[in-house]
Amino acid sequence: MREQLLAVEKVQAIDWRDGALYLLDQRLLPNQQVWLRFESAAAVADAIADMVVRGAPAIGIAAAYGLVLAARARLQVGGDWREALDADFARLEQSRPTAVNLFWALQRMRERLARLKDGDDMLALLEAEAIGIHVSDREANLTMAQLGMELIRKHQGNSQVVLTHCNAGALATGGFGTALGVIRAAHLEGLIELVYVDETRTWLQGARLTAWELVGDGVPVSLNADAAAAHLMKTKGITWVIVGAERIAANGDVANKIGTYQLAVNAMHHGVRFMVVAPSSSIDMSLESGEDILLGERSSDELLAVAGQRVAADVPAVNPVFDVTPADLVDYIVTEKGVIERPDAAKLAQLMCRKRLH
Repeated sequence: MREQLLAVEKVQAIDWRDGALYLLDQRLLPNQQVWLRFESAAAVADAIADMVVRGAPAIGIAAAYGLVLAARARLQVGGDWREALDADFARLEQSRPTAVNLFWALQRMRERLARLKDGDDMLALLEAEAIGIHVSDREANLTMAQLGMELIRKHQGNSQVVLTHCNAGALATGGFGTALGVIRAAHLEGLIELVYVDETRTWLQGARLTAWELVGDGVPVSLNADAAAAHLMKTKGITWVIVGAERIAANGDVANKIGTYQLAVNAMHHGVRFMVVAPSSSIDMSLESGEDILLGERSSDELLAVAGQRVAADVPAVNPVFDVTPADLVDYIVTEKGVIERPDAAKLAQLMCRKRLH
């Protein structure tokens, strides 16, 4: 399966070359494919906050490269670069509070700094660490694709009808995707009849990004309004809901794009299996439950207007961008370390002690 996925790889959102970070501007997709060049940590932090790059793994990768850019700038200025670099860490950490991969990646960069010895080429070692984070995520996605595909085959075989929410594809990761990686692998194995894609208000990541990725891979896809999901589960023979995650608490509660929680409730009611696909870096063992996850909220203008044109009445609006799905609504969590069925605290603790499967 790994070789099959590699053979059909088409989409990437992050590129590190010539000492600069290049990000595919996801705000413009699918109408335009524009790559932006970044040469400072502050610019990378702004790109994360402004949704140029999104998706928990991709945010972590971008932040790691942003730290490399910061280190280069601090070395050029001279003086106490370690103290100055703390400000760059803080700026990147503040760019997106919910995605734990951001903090995980930056912690890895901190640990690499802490292991520096006299005479080490600090910049080269940090760059190698960031590249390692990028490559590792891509490889994790390949492993998860195989594991998730095998789950689909095991439970229901061919001609599955799947529903997914937001974008957990190559655009949101180091390559291939988490939820979409599984869907891609299942499609290659002839297991997928149709994928329903929630439009995903308010940034329309499903309509603009997921649908675009799947069409490019030749996967049969149909777009629907978020509010239609329960009706589709009732009438269209949906067998799986497959989503990614921004952060998973130690008890298996899952924070993801707003609307995921109601999908899980509806899936349980209709007997539809609910699969969360995320790398182990998305699991935050320091948080006991989803109640401890800091959930982001964006400007109400995103809800009140479309393309800058006011469409709502003159009222206040609330625009939460993530919600928490309780663990007891999740059938499977798929990671590169293995699969957890009916997740709980004991099962997650055991999983996190394992080595990667690849």
